[in-house]
Amino acid sequence: MPQDVEIIIKRLKHIIENSGLSYVELEKKTGISKSALQRYATGSTKKIPVDVIQAISKAVNVSSAWVMGWDDNINILPEGFMPLPKTNKIPRLGVISCGDPINSEENFDGYDDVPEHIVCDFTLKCEGDSMTGARINDGDLVYIRQQSTVENGQIAAVLVDGTEKLLKRVYINDDSIILQAENPSYPPRVFSKEDMNRVSIIGRAVGFTSVLK
Repeated sequence: MPQDVEIIIKRLKHIIENSGLSYVELEKKTGISKSALQRYATGSTKKIPVDVIQAISKAVNVSSAWVMGWDDNINILPEGFMPLPKTNKIPRLGVISCGDPINSEENFDGYDDVPEHIVCDFTLKCEGDSMTGARINDGDLVYIRQQSTVENGQIAAVLVDGTEKLLKRVYINDDSIILQAENPSYPPRVFSKEDMNRVSIIGRAVGFTSVLK
């Protein structure tokens, strides 16, 4: 088997296994069937079309030139690590509570590097463990797209009484707003029709970066 084919198979297998995406998620993002993706990941398919390589590379934010071995300056990364995607500088606007409420102070706190495929307006650092069921942990960085409404069940940054900044799943009904944690240790916060004006949505969470501990 030619050396370039060996490189392609090895690198394609590496990015599929370490993408953090399931085969079902990759299938949706690439339009490539789950069975085909599994064959590429195991190396059982030796003839891999260029458009397949490009689609998978784009889905996991890796250069297709690296996968195809055209960029000799990039080596295979250690297991568990991925080439860094292109990023944009996005302002961080302080801390958001994933637990007990904290007072909101939207002070500029520098910039964070956010993958360019994620469209957001600012980032917030999470504190607490109320959203661990959504894999958002203490110290994680959440990406927020500024908007005043969200669909029921979406995770949003919300402001309560103008001072408490929280990250919760939001459910808006005719007679109430429910802020739902993703940890059974935290009961939902329910605001009746009379108190709904106490809650304002800052924006929708569109992604996050986990911190290794």
